[in-house]
This record gives sequence, C-alpha cells and structure tokens, in this order.
Amino acid sequence: MRVEVDAPKCVASGQCVLLAPEIFDQQEEDGLVILLDEAPAPDHHDAVRESAAVCPAAAIRLTES
Repeated sequence: MRVEVDAPKCVASGQCVLLAPEIFDQQEEDGLVILLDEAPAPDHHDAVRESAAVCPAAAIRLTES
C-alpha cells in the first residue's frame, strides 16, 4: 500500500489521526494532515483504509499493490 495526502484539501477534522496515529499527524498551527509513513506495514492497512474512507475532504489517496 502507498499513501498520499493532498494537504491543501485537508479540512483538519483529525479523523485520520484518531484512526491511524502511527501513519498520520496534524500540524500544530493549523491542524492540517502530516503523513508520517507513506508505505505503512500491512498491520496498519485496515486503519489507513478507514481513514481514507471517513476523510471529509477526500484528501487521502491510496494505491494498493
């Protein structure tokens, strides 16, 4: 799995951080998403998929391999 984020689309809801804190974080000043791991281990895939599904701005893109 490969993860990409479109930070300008992010609305800082923080759902991704709540679901997958090992993969996503938020900037202190504006709450926008920070991608911590663009190629997460398989044990994180379900949480990353859920993060992408619930992102209100559709700012998370996944490529499955």
